[in-house]
Amino acid sequence: MTLALSNDQVRFLRLHAQRLVAPSVDNVAHIVKELCGIQAQDANAAALAVRARSAGLVAADVEQARVQERSTIRTWGQRGTLHLLATEDLGWLLSLLGPVFVAGDLRRRAELGLDEDICIRGIAALRAILADQGPLTRADLIEQLAARTGIRLEGQAAPHLLFRAALEGMICLGPDRGTKPTYVLIDDWIENGARTLAFSRDQACAELAQRYLAAYGPAEPDDLAAWSGLPVSEVRAAWKSIADDLTEVEVAGRPAWMLKTHLAWLDEFPAQAPIVRLLPAFDTYLLGYRSRGLVVSPQYAKRINAGGGMVSPTLIVDGRALGTWKLMRQKSRLDVVLEPFEELAAEIQSGLEAEVQDIARFLGVQARLQVVAP
Repeated sequence: MTLALSNDQVRFLRLHAQRLVAPSVDNVAHIVKELCGIQAQDANAAALAVRARSAGLVAADVEQARVQERSTIRTWGQRGTLHLLATEDLGWLLSLLGPVFVAGDLRRRAELGLDEDICIRGIAALRAILADQGPLTRADLIEQLAARTGIRLEGQAAPHLLFRAALEGMICLGPDRGTKPTYVLIDDWIENGARTLAFSRDQACAELAQRYLAAYGPAEPDDLAAWSGLPVSEVRAAWKSIADDLTEVEVAGRPAWMLKTHLAWLDEFPAQAPIVRLLPAFDTYLLGYRSRGLVVSPQYAKRINAGGGMVSPTLIVDGRALGTWKLMRQKSRLDVVLEPFEELAAEIQSGLEAEVQDIARFLGVQARLQVVAP
């Protein structure tokens, strides 16, 4: 018989898969690899996502892994959005995802005047410019492009050309220059460049499905399609190819699947104390599924996501969203300003204070919790 899971059990299993039940000592690259990437359009939020899943790391470790060790890389990945990816995963992920997003961006590029000839000439010129002068900010890079080729990119044309160059494995984000990121050639930035492992497309899809369920299960194929941006047909085929590793469960009356090896986690449920986590903006726990219904009550959904793709920093207790929060910088400290949706239970206070102090430790500052009345 199919195992029917309660919503609380599903949330616990997903928290466990996301390393949020008991964060442990680990290095940045391994955490990023286990999650198969962390959304990083906001670099500070990506660092705080690592914080929530680790013990002992500090913010500087995240930047060191990216810029000095180069064991992680910031580039466009799942859903065509900026991610921190494990460098060792870059080749097969770009080979799998890149063609999908390049093709999907065709109409928008045409609207911006980026026909195929301009793209080919522009990307070749970007390679030459960065080989000579990189790392360069976007403004400097586009200025050099115009000077060398006469290709003048305005408005959104510039980011869309860079987006394509990144998806083709040519560039990624390099060290920041002040508050602005720079771009570098992947071949210069990391050893062996964006080397593709000996995966066929079907094998890469299967690898992604396996890795996704390791970090997000229980889930459905449609969840993987929403998280990755891959066509549902490819996802479903990949799902079938790893069926021997999966067990079917029932989640909210629907079939879902999880790795058989994760069933033992149910022996740890329920946790002895509330699992309290302050998750940053764009956290993978909220972005990993087609629907956030098991995490966010419908009446509070717009408090988490008011529109435009923004996902607010969120207080999670036992896997449920109970409020939003933000950091407010004062002269000598940070205020962690929490806006709960409802009155918070007294038993979560110690976990909440521990999270605030861990954020302070991670950022190397003093911090104070400030709770706004609901």
